[in-house]
Amino acid sequence: MKVEVSKYIVIDTEICHGKPTFKGTRIMVSDILELIAAGEPVENILRSYPSITTEMINEALRYAAKLARGERYIEFKFLLDENIPMEVREFFQKDFRQNTFRKE
Repeated sequence: MKVEVSKYIVIDTEICHGKPTFKGTRIMVSDILELIAAGEPVENILRSYPSITTEMINEALRYAAKLARGERYIEFKFLLDENIPMEVREFFQKDFRQNTFRKE
């Protein structure tokens, strides 16, 4: 099963045992976060991992911040019935990344 967490981060059970990786790579997000936490300059990381970009590293930091806040990503797949009210259908037809669901 593959879940697109964001524009650059995916979770695929067939890649790296389902750990978050950068899309199109086998580079785990956690590896890059650990390098940043250890004080490795971004320029060195980009040189060592030429398939990722500064924007991808920034996305990894945003992902880590969301996890620290307790947010989780869940993929939903469902069919919209024509009997469901229009406003409900329109809500669910939007990109879910624009909607935040938090458990208080």
